Amino acid sequence: MGIDKERFDAARRVATNLVNEIEKVVVGKTSEVTLLVTALISGGHVLIEDVPGVGKTTLAAALAQAAGLSFKRAQFTPDVMASDITGFNIYNRSAEKFEFKDGLVMCNIMLADEINRASPKTQSALLEAMEERRVTVDGSTYDIPDPFMVIATQNPTGYIGTYPLPEAQLDRFALKLSMGYPSAAEEISIMKARRISNPAEGVTAVANEKVIRVIRNLISDVDIDESIYEYIVNLTAATRTHSALTLGASPRASLALARMGQAYAFMRGRDYVTPEDIAAIYIQTTAHRVILRQESRLGKVTPESVLTGILRETRTPLAGTRGRQ
Repeated sequence: MGIDKERFDAARRVATNLVNEIEKVVVGKTSEVTLLVTALISGGHVLIEDVPGVGKTTLAAALAQAAGLSFKRAQFTPDVMASDITGFNIYNRSAEKFEFKDGLVMCNIMLADEINRASPKTQSALLEAMEERRVTVDGSTYDIPDPFMVIATQNPTGYIGTYPLPEAQLDRFALKLSMGYPSAAEEISIMKARRISNPAEGVTAVANEKVIRVIRNLISDVDIDESIYEYIVNLTAATRTHSALTLGASPRASLALARMGQAYAFMRGRDYVTPEDIAAIYIQTTAHRVILRQESRLGKVTPESVLTGILRETRTPLAGTRGRQ
């Protein structure tokens, strides 16, 4: 049984409106905005790595505002503690009992700004929240609001006083994005837009928690043909035997590719996934999960160039292949 066309079209209009609202604030980054919305509706977390001042924080805040979701920002520094993230118990003298105080993860979208500046213990406090959508404090488990998404940022150049994210945590991010500098015309547009007022004030909420949950459930019904599953596994497996890599992508990468592929197909107005959908998100979904050999780094090889080569060499299923006819 196929997806109800009326529900599908209504949900896609919401996703399109999300992109349009965010672009009122973030200029000239349609591809990045689309991928961020794709991650939100697929249930994935996003790592944004770029230099300061290119709009990473603005992008996250605009997404939350347009989606009608609660938003908290954590400015990660070495003195931020794990309890600040998860929450903690405090004794209430008048009630003569301990009470749980919410941590920063108790929201729909959490911005972990400069996540690599926090200690490994604080970084690890996010692991359970990102994977299980819950936190455990003093033996008690607390559910995090649904939907929940972590958008983390880090500066690729300022390594002094930082703690690089371990592979186990990088693997929790569905996507790794880079904003890049705007063009001259886009930068002029940004300055003009901010001359009088903040464009973020014009962002309208076009969704809410319930709507995002409905879209996520709908995406689960987007069809993936058997040949697409094989294509995903072949792309992931190729990273595990590549001569330039010392660590390949895990099965979690395959799961992320499948789920993101469904959401990306949805964003393109289809209820089935094509090989082109997988190819379009393969590098952003996989590059942060692989590790180059030392000699590859010295040879100026990048994860992106390795993955581009794998894409070229991996046999693509026949165009138009799909399960539902």
